[in-house]
Amino acid sequence: MADGINLDQTDSKGRYWLRGADGSEAEMTYTKSGASTIIIDHTLVPDAFRGQGIGLKLVERAVADARAAGKKIIALCPFVAAQFRRHPEWGDVLKG
Repeated sequence: MADGINLDQTDSKGRYWLRGADGSEAEMTYTKSGASTIIIDHTLVPDAFRGQGIGLKLVERAVADARAAGKKIIALCPFVAAQFRRHPEWGDVLKG
């Protein structure tokens, strides 16, 4: 991807991730809930990525993908929930 963020998916789960030059990985994981909803449950940003806005970029990618696919997001992860509060323009993809 142009943003460097990768997406791995199975039938029930998914993971957005980005590998740093040192081999460390930032990730955001989700579980699929039905055909039209994903539940983002975890975000991990190693110290090597701190201060670069990587966590926000992971959420932005998930929001863009959800919009494109007509899906909604349940923000179970506290970091992701906080990002949704800071970005009311994402309200169209937020469920609940």
